[in-house]
Amino acid sequence: MERTHELKVRRLARTDLDAVVALDAEITGRTRRAYFERRLAVALRQPELHVQFAAEAGGVLCGHALARVLEGEFGRTQPGLRLEVISVARAAQGKGAGRALHAALEAEAKKRSIGELRTSTAWRDHAMLRFLDAAGYALAPAEVLECALQGGAPGADEEPVVSPARDKPGDPNDWSAPSANDYEQLARDAAEIRLLSAHDLEDVVRIDRDFTGRERRAYMQHALDEALRESGIRISLAAIVDGHAVGFVMARADLGDFGRAEPVAVIDALGVSPAHAQRGIGRALLSQLFLNLGALRIERVETVVAVRNLELLGFLLGAGFARGQRLAFVKRLAG
Repeated sequence: MERTHELKVRRLARTDLDAVVALDAEITGRTRRAYFERRLAVALRQPELHVQFAAEAGGVLCGHALARVLEGEFGRTQPGLRLEVISVARAAQGKGAGRALHAALEAEAKKRSIGELRTSTAWRDHAMLRFLDAAGYALAPAEVLECALQGGAPGADEEPVVSPARDKPGDPNDWSAPSANDYEQLARDAAEIRLLSAHDLEDVVRIDRDFTGRERRAYMQHALDEALRESGIRISLAAIVDGHAVGFVMARADLGDFGRAEPVAVIDALGVSPAHAQRGIGRALLSQLFLNLGALRIERVETVVAVRNLELLGFLLGAGFARGQRLAFVKRLAG
């Protein structure tokens, strides 16, 4: 427990929910109770993956911070701590509450042998940018990509995906099917696409292992659990060929983290079995995901990709993603 003058930083508790919702509504001008209910509930269920603190002044909650442990998103090999929310009541701003909350996050990260904190924010959020600068963050070697779905999701209009001609060199970023060009194939016709289920865990672990060369069962179990239980809407998908899962996309749709005000879907993981690469499976998954999100009136999809992951960057850019209006930041912690 950390004290700064009259300020006390402690673990966030279930009984703080009303105060957290009220503080957030004061700052944002709207209530996000459902979001904070889910975040608090899952933190209590999986404390090893969540770090949440409250700041008190005179016994009254005046700030809170929510962070999540990064285990393996898009091929990560080292754990990190992702700062998702940090808020301080207007009357308490400028009095050290934000610094105290962040110091508590850093101390917890070091205790867990986590070497970095990551977050993202809109480039126009000048107050948050000043805070991150003062806290020692730097731009991360990652791109925040987004795809706008207004006016119909990319691929939802059923534009045909044409196989590359046999007499042309292959494009490593072209995931369309290498079949003969005697007919055109819709992206969603490359495989049967259905909702991801708990029964798909073994297939998901196998696909990820074949793709990354590493066994990441614990991460995939946690990610699947979040996709099925913690997200407000079930939107994660599996691609099925001959009765077996050959690809998956894990995504969540929620309001609240990183100060988002509009409905946004976030892709956390995407994988296709190497044996089924270049057959349109990735496009099929995204096409169906976009179609489903459009029906839910979610207007934007977002993800974060390391700049060195050229293959994934190329695929997502070819699928309609572009650099977004948010910047990714990282703070390395001294050992």
